Amino acid sequence: MTEITATPGIKAFYSHPTAVVETEDVGAGTRIWHFAHVREGSIIGRDCNLGKSAYVDSGVQIGDNVKIQNFVSLYHGVVVEDDVFIGPSATFTNDLYPRSFIWSEERVSPTLVRRGASIGANSTIVCGVTIGEYAMVGAGSVVTRDVAPFTLVYGNPAEIRGYVCYCGRRLEEVEARSGPTTIFKCSVCGKSVHIEV
Repeated sequence: MTEITATPGIKAFYSHPTAVVETEDVGAGTRIWHFAHVREGSIIGRDCNLGKSAYVDSGVQIGDNVKIQNFVSLYHGVVVEDDVFIGPSATFTNDLYPRSFIWSEERVSPTLVRRGASIGANSTIVCGVTIGEYAMVGAGSVVTRDVAPFTLVYGNPAEIRGYVCYCGRRLEEVEARSGPTTIFKCSVCGKSVHIEV
């Protein structure tokens, strides 16, 4: 077990001996597992979990309490907010017109994953999109455009299939409608969710 303290007086994060951690900007309580590679210039928040063989490129920003499963690839230009779940083998791209013989920073198309969103296993997130707060991307999906908050999408390309609660369950029961806003009531946790439909 390798303990690294980024800031004096702050609790260290855990890094498995086989992990390569080149950045010093890792929050307290974060755990980085076998064969993960975290590049210099990336930022990782507190209480995160990076699974086996995860790759975090230079310039990637990860918030607090983010769970990144095994074999996930996050490339330069990706920003992940707090409380996000990213399932095994999900991949984020960063160049809409990739060529091995052409590369510059101007080609990076940024991607934003908003607070509380979940991305299923083996999904591909094509760069230049925003995945909204508490949205859910089903396993194996290819996301090619923005996903609105609390929206459930899946497929190739990913399409809207419904809406989800804070707790992740599908919303079915409509509580009220007011203009463009529909208020759903979750049958599992009982919360009301306001969604612009």
